[in-house]
Amino acid sequence: MTSTRFPVLQWFAILLIPVGLLYLLAPVLFPFVAAAVLAYICQPLVARLSVNKMSRTLATLLVMLGMLAIFVLMVLILMPLLRNELDLLWLRLPGLLESLQVRLLPFLQQGAMPAVKWDVATLTNLLRDNFQVAGGVAGKLLPWLTGGGAALLGLLMNLMLIPLAMFYLLRDWPQLLARVDALIPRRWHDKSSEIAKEIDEVLAQFLRGQIAVMLLMSVFYVFALWLVGVEFALPIGMVSGLLVFIPYVGMIVGVGLATVVALSQFELWTDVLWVWMVFGVGQLLEGMVVTPRLVGERIGLHPLAVVFALLAFGQLFGFVGLLIALPLAAVLLVGLRHLRGAYFSSELYK
Repeated sequence: MTSTRFPVLQWFAILLIPVGLLYLLAPVLFPFVAAAVLAYICQPLVARLSVNKMSRTLATLLVMLGMLAIFVLMVLILMPLLRNELDLLWLRLPGLLESLQVRLLPFLQQGAMPAVKWDVATLTNLLRDNFQVAGGVAGKLLPWLTGGGAALLGLLMNLMLIPLAMFYLLRDWPQLLARVDALIPRRWHDKSSEIAKEIDEVLAQFLRGQIAVMLLMSVFYVFALWLVGVEFALPIGMVSGLLVFIPYVGMIVGVGLATVVALSQFELWTDVLWVWMVFGVGQLLEGMVVTPRLVGERIGLHPLAVVFALLAFGQLFGFVGLLIALPLAAVLLVGLRHLRGAYFSSELYK
């Protein structure tokens, strides 16, 4: 009895130690986890480049420079658009307030707020004064932040660690895998390798499906906003579609940008409602049809299982749970397949 229990307790202790370390070191693990995810995504491209007589170090640098160029391009598309449209909105603010006074004030006075009144000039000056005060506060806080705020310093350190850790992970990826492979007990090696290979294939399918979702939703948002008549439909639609991999962030950014553009462009509030309807339909389409079909079917999950995984992991782990719901569900599915096979071959089933 003792001889059979000791290995179980021993392995339990061995597994408990890394779990405890992960819990204690959670605050400092974020840059390394983010770097590992990015390295896993970029590893196939680095491997393909390094095959053609190119050193792995050079291939890693080229891939990381490509990712940096894509990020800079998105910022260059987004920031000028936001600045120009905010300037236009500020110029049109008195007219928007007058439109609200004509359309919304009678409705409020007839309802539960009969005493509601406002003056367009007063509201405009109030918003301008608040904007100036906010700018002054930001100007006073900026020297303190740049002077060595602990939170800002920690954030900058984490951001600098991500590309550094990503570089070494990508460059040394084959050696790291070989070291992990050498640690696996030999009697479990074949089965562990089989499971790891299936998980890798499932995660690769997930990434391909997610890229397809991003491209398809970008085309949808660009075309739908163009039909509604929104200016800058191309950059807004592209940004909204490319950010759908972060749940709700793509919709929030897209709605914000499109609303600012619509308010500065259209005279009627009903035109703004059409813009909101575009993003409402897009969110339903992406969550109920596109992601379950293009991602769920690639990784072997039923569309209902995709919706359930998103809801369940979101309930358990919040926003982070939404990010990791589908890849974790895919990994769990691989484990359940092997458990089912072991069950069918067991004496209990027979």
